[in-house]
Amino acid sequence: MVDAPSVWNAANVVTVLRIAMVPFFALALVVDGGDSPTWRLVATALFVLAASTDRLDGWLARRSGLVTDLGKLLDPIADKLLIGTALVLLSVLGELPWWVTILILVRELGITIMRFFLLRYLVLPASRGGKLKTVLQAVAIGLFLLPLDHLPDVVTWVAWVAMVAALVVTMVTGADYVRDALRIRREARRPSAGTV
Repeated sequence: MVDAPSVWNAANVVTVLRIAMVPFFALALVVDGGDSPTWRLVATALFVLAASTDRLDGWLARRSGLVTDLGKLLDPIADKLLIGTALVLLSVLGELPWWVTILILVRELGITIMRFFLLRYLVLPASRGGKLKTVLQAVAIGLFLLPLDHLPDVVTWVAWVAMVAALVVTMVTGADYVRDALRIRREARRPSAGTV
């Protein structure tokens, strides 16, 4: 039987709260068709708060030795749910081209599925590039969530620079993960030297 206190520790509770914030963020973003500056600022604040808890739950888990299988499962789900919801809704509102959203989501889902199939060999950890990708995506999306029509044009320009940087790093790190996965699979299938 699973020990409830060890599963529902502080780190996992933070992760669950991040998931629970996603519907509230989504609702705030689409109020008045996304045209309300006040609600856009509320949505941006909720997104930033939810995204910032990603580092908090990881820090809590490592600091207190609270790393659990549930946490390993929920953390990437929470991240992809938040990022995916933001990207899809920004595209629905016509503020981010669908091709950007599709490229990022295909990469994210593809790498997640690939990691699942690699579990028989090893757990593929997040690389430095992967962590940079997550930060860039959060920054770029956070900027796009702002009521850009009511802000100086330079903010829109910065938002696009951040999004292009996030997209480039997303694609490059995705290719790196695929290359590493193929190498791991080849090595795992290679017969050992003692095999006849």
